[in-house]
Amino acid sequence: MSIDLKTIKHISKLSRISVDEERADKLAKDLSSIFEFIEKLNKLKTDNVEPLTSVAETTLKLRSDEIESDNIRDQIIKNSPDSNEDYFVVPKVIE
Repeated sequence: MSIDLKTIKHISKLSRISVDEERADKLAKDLSSIFEFIEKLNKLKTDNVEPLTSVAETTLKLRSDEIESDNIRDQIIKNSPDSNEDYFVVPKVIE
């Protein structure tokens, strides 16, 4: 399938995008090559090919949802430049 300038201008008009002549030529060539590639893909016989849902054919191992760390709030608060009881104090961002 070949895309010509007339088609590019029609598409740009429908999408309300202004395209100059130089850019329209490049778009026509790019879209033509894309459609040529799609036509090649359409010719492939994929009747006996199963759909690919994942590259890795493994299943995820289930694990129980357990808390692995005991009360580390104090250790976390130590990382704050300034603290106010149990909260981080940060500089004001919005004026």
